Amino acid sequence: MSESSVPGQPTVIVRMADAGELYMSWYWTDGSAEQGASMLPGADVDAVVRRLAAALPDLTDPGGLERALTIGAFADRTSEYELAQALSRALLPQGLAVQLHALMMSGVRPHIRLQPSPRVAQVPWEIIAPDPSLRLIDIADVSLLAPAGIVHAPGRVARSWATDRDLPVVAVLDPRVPGFRADSELGSVLGRMSDTAPLTERIAGHLARQRLRPRVSEPGAAFRRTDLDRERLAALLRDGASRLIYVGHVTAAVPESGQSENAELHLCCTADTIGFARPLRTHRPLSAKDLLLGTHTLDAEPVAGPQLWPIPSRVALIACESGGDLRFTEALGLVAAMINGGAELVTATRWPLPTDLAFQRLAGATDATPLQHVVCAVDAAHEQPDPVGVLADWQRERLTTWRETGAIENSPLLWAAFATVRT
Repeated sequence: MSESSVPGQPTVIVRMADAGELYMSWYWTDGSAEQGASMLPGADVDAVVRRLAAALPDLTDPGGLERALTIGAFADRTSEYELAQALSRALLPQGLAVQLHALMMSGVRPHIRLQPSPRVAQVPWEIIAPDPSLRLIDIADVSLLAPAGIVHAPGRVARSWATDRDLPVVAVLDPRVPGFRADSELGSVLGRMSDTAPLTERIAGHLARQRLRPRVSEPGAAFRRTDLDRERLAALLRDGASRLIYVGHVTAAVPESGQSENAELHLCCTADTIGFARPLRTHRPLSAKDLLLGTHTLDAEPVAGPQLWPIPSRVALIACESGGDLRFTEALGLVAAMINGGAELVTATRWPLPTDLAFQRLAGATDATPLQHVVCAVDAAHEQPDPVGVLADWQRERLTTWRETGAIENSPLLWAAFATVRT
């Protein structure tokens, strides 16, 4: 894929490295501005990263989600802006800021392609505030660079949106995880879906164009399925797909483990399914290791992961910390597995996502369905020639609404969690 999806859009590549301090370098792909480098004080970076972490949902703490929605920095416009300012002071080098300001004054919106270091992988770069009335997303489109080692891995077969865009959309929408009730930790993410719900209507559009897989007779049948295990997913992908959209549960590997390949996607697989992940009750998750290695060492005649699950050009992983592998020095989690399997673009999340029910019950956002709207926005963007730009436009709309209303359902706590990784 080209450096920018928009012809003529200035693109800056920003790379980061941890070595006590945070080292950052950047260059403009068209040579329109000078390249630069900066050393950012590690103590300042660590302090603001801790401050960000304290504002995010902590699912290991029984009260962590409610705290994030009610008294955390993202629960209030003033405290959220103060955090955004602190992120900018610690993480935006003066030299790069000056170049971005010059483009803004010229009416030019560049594309910033970031390769964060593990220590700043959860930073929502879109919302950092270099000026009292300005956020980075106001003046630039932002995406993340895929790990070069994965993109150029021997034998990787990349799939092209230009070639495959008319193929079916494989949708895994809130699958039922065996052994877990709807109200349990691996229960329903979307809740009961009505015929008039925004996401139901979105799925109806795919159904009308006969692009939805698995095939269903009516939109409601696409949700909470019991038959979408790894074998069914593999068959759907091998039949050919333009996109994969997953809405459900991801269990991220803990960064301290050093094993990003243990990140798990929860489908309808039973415990007797062959795989690398340990069973949970009557369920075995599909791990990034499965997607990478397939049945290597598990079967007398092993099949490689990308052959079992040929990943389409575009993937959306709408689940808690689905992009968590970027917090590892060796990024071999779900995002890397999707790219290794053939994807050229993956939209994933930096931290745990509050559900619509959480917004309603814990934060008093009665009848609000912000998670559904996020799914619709990502799904719509992935149908466009420039999904990064379309998602950036949507984030700018969310930011404007947050500035105007301060309503918790418009908080960056949800929409700034999403990042798009491109090859």
